[in-house]
Amino acid sequence: MESNRYDESSSLAIRFGNEIRRLRRARGWSQAYLGKLMGYSHGMVSYVERGKKPATLKFAVKADEVFETGGTFQELWRMYSRASLLEGFPEYALHETRATEIRHFELGVVPGLLQTPDYAEAFASAAVRRGSIDEKQALERLDFLITRQRLIDRHPASRLHFVLDEGALRRTVGGPEVMARQLEHIQALATRPNVTIQVAPFSLAEELPFTMMVTLLNMPDRTLLAYSECQLRGFLARDNATARAWERDFHQLQVEALSKAASLEMIRSSQGVRGTS
Repeated sequence: MESNRYDESSSLAIRFGNEIRRLRRARGWSQAYLGKLMGYSHGMVSYVERGKKPATLKFAVKADEVFETGGTFQELWRMYSRASLLEGFPEYALHETRATEIRHFELGVVPGLLQTPDYAEAFASAAVRRGSIDEKQALERLDFLITRQRLIDRHPASRLHFVLDEGALRRTVGGPEVMARQLEHIQALATRPNVTIQVAPFSLAEELPFTMMVTLLNMPDRTLLAYSECQLRGFLARDNATARAWERDFHQLQVEALSKAASLEMIRSSQGVRGTS
């Protein structure tokens, strides 16, 4: 029974259960022993692992305590108890918390992991005005973003490599003051030893390999995951031809983009323009 495999993408409840099973087996624990540690029955652990019964917040808290996962299971529980996130993104976000290296290209806007609260709030407020989400969902998005950004400060730190389209620097989001603070924040993050930030200038034109946002995750078991999204949903590609093809394109993008020093100079010059506007 325990050897059965389940489609991780079918639901977040199953994803939660798969993660419980993965960590339990890595430690050589039986379901009964894990249940004893968490204060639950063997049957409850079995139901949660198979996605037959949704975990409660209390179960998620105990799982984080037992596995020492720092809130990962609580965040996953929040993911499948809310409806404000893009379909497919919550599953990606859980993998993001475990990645040893994150490489990301963003087209036209600053990536979420680099966003200031004011910058992120400008997008959430615009979505509320359009009627895409309500105010409660906007707050949930902002709260979730803050949780995601904690991985920048964790130890050991993941390696983070961002390539920003020049449009992300030129497009004023939230007004000149908000944008100026956002550019200052990017500069500050660029000084961290685990963070690399490059800019893909407009001059790349048709040589730009991506026409959409792309994220590559290197996982602890050396597998590669690739993620992108459209207006309606996110798409997670596992270690296959798609992920490897995107990785080759990202390598080329790193070569074609501005160097770290030149990228920082462009960010500074963009900030200077904001400051005088």
